[in-house]
Amino acid sequence: MCWPTPDGLSLYFADINDRKVAAGKAAQLSSRLALLAEVNARLLEAVDVRAAIEEVPGMLVPLLADGCVITLLQADGRPRAVAAWHADPDQRAALDAHTAVPLEVMPAASPVARVLATGVALRTSVDEVHDMLPVEDTRNLLHSLDATNGLVLPIAGRDRVLGALSLFTGTGRSPSADDEATAADIASRMGVALDSARLARAQAQIAEGFQRNLLTAPPEPDHAHIVVRYVPAGESARVGGDWYDAFLQRDGATVLVIGDVVGHDVEAAASMAELRSLLRGIAASSGGSPAEVLTSLDTCLELLQVGTMATAAVARLEQTPEQRAAGLTRLSWSNAGHPPPLVLHPGGELTFLAAQRADLLLGVLPGTRRTEHEVTLERDTTVLLYTDGLIERRTSDLDEGLDRLRSAVGELGGLPLDELCDGIIDRLVDGRPDDDVALVAVRLHRQDRPRPPEAGPRHLPTAVNRA
Repeated sequence: MCWPTPDGLSLYFADINDRKVAAGKAAQLSSRLALLAEVNARLLEAVDVRAAIEEVPGMLVPLLADGCVITLLQADGRPRAVAAWHADPDQRAALDAHTAVPLEVMPAASPVARVLATGVALRTSVDEVHDMLPVEDTRNLLHSLDATNGLVLPIAGRDRVLGALSLFTGTGRSPSADDEATAADIASRMGVALDSARLARAQAQIAEGFQRNLLTAPPEPDHAHIVVRYVPAGESARVGGDWYDAFLQRDGATVLVIGDVVGHDVEAAASMAELRSLLRGIAASSGGSPAEVLTSLDTCLELLQVGTMATAAVARLEQTPEQRAAGLTRLSWSNAGHPPPLVLHPGGELTFLAAQRADLLLGVLPGTRRTEHEVTLERDTTVLLYTDGLIERRTSDLDEGLDRLRSAVGELGGLPLDELCDGIIDRLVDGRPDDDVALVAVRLHRQDRPRPPEAGPRHLPTAVNRA
């Protein structure tokens, strides 16, 4: 700064280097913190953690390094480079070619192999790696990348090393201690995310397998073809509460059940198993009507102190000799707070079996009076019972979901029953649903003709009255 004075010209000098250095460090710190926040958000919000991790190299370069490679151990224990990125677009092809070299041909003393084996971070140089490469072409590729300095960090889970994060810089650039600390933090976060995803998959497989083992194959009565479907929720923690059932009572009547325990976790799956067993035991031993079965189930929940609530619909198909001769079947049903069954009549008419006033859920008020309803159905009628995961969406209400179901069944109703059920799920469930989906469908085939091939052979338990 300068200005005129009576004595001449005055000058003032100030050294701002320290301020510029401080400002630069503050900017770098801010950039590193923003990077950590972005990576963390991606990993936390990711539905597919592996896919999110494959985006990380493009986020780390060029802030922390000139190039980045992520190596993960596969299910068979072999390492594979799953993602790579270079700050120089002209170098990306060479980096992709270099990472395509199978890592299992590298000696055990190579930097990545040592980090995978020990879980300890390692600094390395291009000369160290160069001498280990088995083929001259791969050595030339490495030199073309100008990867002078390298840092390999373990991607570790709770009890094992899951992969490695490799960073390298070219001539004239050396990563700072802050850069290394930031990269180590990111590698640690990737390891936790991968490990959490692995544990979640394991839990989901256990819960889903447990649930599928409980949901048995339907019977094959003479007068009907029964098809069941179960689709687990997209999120592992939501596996649990939905169930279907279909079985015969001693007098030959067919019972259809659909239910949904309140809650979406492994505890809900355990409660579902208990309620399902109680209900089928009550219905099979007592031969009771749908309302009687639900009333008895409510009583059992109180007496056994089963602290859970659930919705359920029970339907019973039966016919007198006169109805059989006339090609008719009587359907009685009772509904404890569950979505209404849907009937597709032979002429294409669609009817929801909904009472004017809905009954309470199971487990809410012991002694609740259960109402029962009845309708007579013709041959070739189709009845669908389903859980709310089929029709409910976060972006729409229940009525819109019922309309979607009505529309799908109306368009697909002429298909064989298996294809109808698959088509309904394809249309109404986009990929893996937000909630479990259970579906049981029955089609009343003609009894004055041979049993349709798609209905399978007639198979009845020996205890069932075969008259």
